[in-house]
Amino acid sequence: MQIAIVVYPGMTALDAIGPYEVLRAMPDAEIRFVSDEIGPIVTDSGVLVIGATHTYEETPAPNIMLVPGSTADTTTAMANIKLITWLQQAHKTSTLTLSVCSGSLVLAAAGLLDGHPATSHWLAQPLLKQFGATPKKQERIVESGKIITAAGVSAGIDLALFIAQRLHGKELAEKIQLLIEYDPMPPVNSSHPSKATKAVYEIARKEMLLAAQNRRNAISIPLILWRSTLKKVRRRLSA
Repeated sequence: MQIAIVVYPGMTALDAIGPYEVLRAMPDAEIRFVSDEIGPIVTDSGVLVIGATHTYEETPAPNIMLVPGSTADTTTAMANIKLITWLQQAHKTSTLTLSVCSGSLVLAAAGLLDGHPATSHWLAQPLLKQFGATPKKQERIVESGKIITAAGVSAGIDLALFIAQRLHGKELAEKIQLLIEYDPMPPVNSSHPSKATKAVYEIARKEMLLAAQNRRNAISIPLILWRSTLKKVRRRLSA
């Protein structure tokens, strides 16, 4: 079973590596980290580097594809025509199309979430609606046909265990959980806006909005909006 995990500059590492640690333990799993070209991909920390093992062209029809999110470069990924085109084509034959965190916005930019319920990082939830999806703010994992989206960052591990159980049964999923000793017992309890204090929420929100600002948005956001507008116009003309 070929599993393609998308990697791109500025991505959040755990969005991809969390699911990877689970999915690689499934029988016959062939993991590929796919991107525009083979080579090092610098994540959002600017320090950690992940290697792209295959190009999109080398991976035209994976069984499972997963798109991670990003702190600052989600819009850049959404505007990446090579990535968007690959997602649109690969989704036609995929068994499962997955996203973690704001990776769901990348799926939405490709038109894959039109009319679908979906989730994302809590800060990105309002944007889902703008791209035709139905946000499910309180849900950690949202399934709609073969599309399954996960909430922010750490939810990718839950998503991968969900997939392992779906494909290979509860016992295998439990074995993988035991192998990686996934037993969350955080010393604090501020994992969702509904649980965070107002002060913590405002600090986190301001920090993430600041981190999301970059020069590339000046190009990426207008390009995304332009494509979205053209898409709507074409729909009206063909109706």
